[in-house]
Amino acid sequence: MKMQYLSVLIFAMVIVGSAEAAEVYHKDGNTLDLYGTFNGMRYIFSDDDKNGDRSFIRYGFRGEAMLSNELIGLGTWEQGAGLSYAESEGDNRTFTCLGFVGIKFGDAGSIDYGRNYGVLHDVNAWTDVMPEFGGNTTVTDNFFAGRANSMLTYRNTNFFGMVDGLNFALQYQGKNNSKTNDKKGCSLQKGNGNGYGLSVTYDLSNSVSAGAAVSSSNRTLFQQSLDLVHNQGKKTKAYSLGLKYDTYNVYLAALYHDTQNMTPFACFSSKNYGFAEKAHNLELVAQYQFNSGLRPSLGYIQSCIHGDQKGKRYDIKRYIELGASYKFNKNMSTFVDYRINLLSSNKLSCIAQKPANNIVALGINYMF
Repeated sequence: MKMQYLSVLIFAMVIVGSAEAAEVYHKDGNTLDLYGTFNGMRYIFSDDDKNGDRSFIRYGFRGEAMLSNELIGLGTWEQGAGLSYAESEGDNRTFTCLGFVGIKFGDAGSIDYGRNYGVLHDVNAWTDVMPEFGGNTTVTDNFFAGRANSMLTYRNTNFFGMVDGLNFALQYQGKNNSKTNDKKGCSLQKGNGNGYGLSVTYDLSNSVSAGAAVSSSNRTLFQQSLDLVHNQGKKTKAYSLGLKYDTYNVYLAALYHDTQNMTPFACFSSKNYGFAEKAHNLELVAQYQFNSGLRPSLGYIQSCIHGDQKGKRYDIKRYIELGASYKFNKNMSTFVDYRINLLSSNKLSCIAQKPANNIVALGINYMF
């Protein structure tokens, strides 16, 4: 890292902390809350294509409607937009993050349908707490790994009200497919067949929690056509195992995530791309919260695939995260995050199409 950035790093010490949503409506047990975050962020990177402004905004509504003493209707909608585009680039930079509606049945749990987080995220989210980097061994619209469409979700907390801290979720994802691939490969990369998932988390004593999640989905015919080395089968499978220790001052989390025919590799806008036959992902994070509002963060991320277009094994991600955030109050914070790459550029650039050099992210957040 160049010395000219040191003064900026020292100055720019964002915790993605919780902030109370703004209540828009509350009457007769019916509520509607507005929430969001404004993130002003810049990447400092040697590659001009990735160096520069990464600012964005996310905002949404959460609503509940009292249907009876035991039934509550619920709905969530969240949208995001990049803020670093010129007006001449059009208005197609907005995207829907979440959008689902359902009913909660008291201690019997809740059921909802729409665009939602996959059950693998219930465990994967434990390491996705670094100021900017980390939490990226999984991607959005990739079966049950992150946010995705056509999710039918049943959730139960405290196991029907009988076991405190024991939570589970069952999920079904309907088919999302396109017969044609767009110029960036999005229809291919983000498609899926019918699938099922399950997650279980348990809050043990002494601030320790353990979690596990599994999923299985059909692959689309288009995705199966990418099996250039040999037939990888009609299914994708994945599981996640997580452990965390969370007190006011100390946060420790570990995640092991394993996928089959699910993790995309290379660039989907090129001719050499596909889904790895197997992928093994490891994420570790440690943070400490000072009373002053300062929160240092140290993380390690590694993602290894087996079976690219040449049938070889590669580390597509391996880096150390070193950062810190400073929380002024529950609404305002600032951060610096330094990604120290551990991969050689010659292996990384041709296989993963990811940044091969170190990156610094600087930002400030306003949350409500």
